[in-house]
Amino acid sequence: MIRHAAGWLFGGAVVAVVAYAAFKPASKPADAAAATRPVPVVVALSHSEDVPVRLEAQGLVQSHKQVDIRPQVASTVRQVHVREGQEVKAGQLLFTLDGRADAARTAQGDAQVAQIQAQLADAERSLARSRELLRKGFVAQGAVDSSQASVDALRAALAANQAARDGSRVTLGYQTLVAPFAGRVGAIDVHEGSLVQPGMAAPMLSLNQLDPVDVSFTLPQRELSRLLAAQAAGVVPAQALPDGGKPLDGKLVFIDNAVDASTGAIRVKAEFANPQRSLWPGAFVRVAVALGVDKQAVVLPIGAVQTGPDGQFVYVVAADSTVKRQPIALARVLSRDGKQFGVVTGLAGQQKVVAEGGQNLRPGGKVVETKPEAGKAGERKATGAQPDGAKPAAEAKPAKGA
Repeated sequence: MIRHAAGWLFGGAVVAVVAYAAFKPASKPADAAAATRPVPVVVALSHSEDVPVRLEAQGLVQSHKQVDIRPQVASTVRQVHVREGQEVKAGQLLFTLDGRADAARTAQGDAQVAQIQAQLADAERSLARSRELLRKGFVAQGAVDSSQASVDALRAALAANQAARDGSRVTLGYQTLVAPFAGRVGAIDVHEGSLVQPGMAAPMLSLNQLDPVDVSFTLPQRELSRLLAAQAAGVVPAQALPDGGKPLDGKLVFIDNAVDASTGAIRVKAEFANPQRSLWPGAFVRVAVALGVDKQAVVLPIGAVQTGPDGQFVYVVAADSTVKRQPIALARVLSRDGKQFGVVTGLAGQQKVVAEGGQNLRPGGKVVETKPEAGKAGERKATGAQPDGAKPAAEAKPAKGA
């Protein structure tokens, strides 16, 4: 019985294998033809030209000068002479503190200096009389020496009192705070009667110079040699591009003394005249730096540049319409009339490259040139893709009873 069951199982397996082999769908010749069919692509010709070197980056607007006004002595605010947001000139009075005690000490010092000056004048006259009497033999040398010592002591006392008075005048000067440069006043955090002292956490006010202003930004370290060469040759022009505003012309004024090892970028600054206050400290703005001209640089559409496991490359179209992969390096991107182009190295000019449709290409594959719009439609046809928004055709269903 067991032998009969095993025989039935073996026979059923053989029948299944034969049925699968008989009804297995054969590969379609159309698939093989599609694999060798030329891929429609849009091609472009690389060309060489003199390209102005213009580097753009996002920058941060900074005040050319910025200072927090704080007191140097403990005192009370007697008067605030400016208002928030006011434009002030260099040397303009900002605050007056309660300096009455320092004024009194300065007056006392003046009186002491005057007193010592009077005593010194009298001692000098006594010294002159003693010398005359010594010449006539009426006094001894000791009398003259005593007069001379009195004069020397009073001169020393006068110098000490003058120094003390000058110190009082310096301290009195701390009671008036003036603008160290022209700028715009920020928020004022003190008012009349406020007690202020050195080391206070918040400044009395902050003052920012708005004309000129600086824009700080970073550039890749690969541009460092070009930056240094341009700076050594003379003034490096720069341009700020505020949103919705007129571009402002300026110049490069600073290149940092080290590359940031964490980012591989170098920090630079450009200075701009800002009479219309188009640039505001703390705001971000696009900035461009002109670094000369690249002679006979190779330019091609940015769409031709692809990135693979081994880096950037383009597909070069040979005379027999086959493509080969050419490694390149993208130096920078140019914008012209709303289109983007790449400046590359590793490729010669007058080379036919695939600009569109190279996503599914392989080295050695065949291509056929088409126009941009036709290229997209042809690529959809070759790959079976549907236009955006289109639905695939419904599959045919077998009739009932079939």
